[in-house]
Amino acid sequence: MGRSIESIRQCVKKIAARWTKTSRAMTGVNRIYAERVIQKATVHSDAAFYGLDDPLEAAVFSVLVELEKEMDDLRADRDFRPDV
Repeated sequence: MGRSIESIRQCVKKIAARWTKTSRAMTGVNRIYAERVIQKATVHSDAAFYGLDDPLEAAVFSVLVELEKEMDDLRADRDFRPDV
């Protein structure tokens, strides 16, 4: 018999699919940003599978982790840039 309950991974993919549909209604640069958020939402769905029960929480957690990584990269670039 197959699974009767979807995994967090499967649910996060469904959320990302809904977000993708919504992003198609957006125009210009907002659509690009929406697509970036969607990509970030699925990056950590495997890890979220172990600690979270809510797929929306897993998607948002994944986005936040990726944003923190980007902020660290920006801080590192700023700290190592020679003064001009």
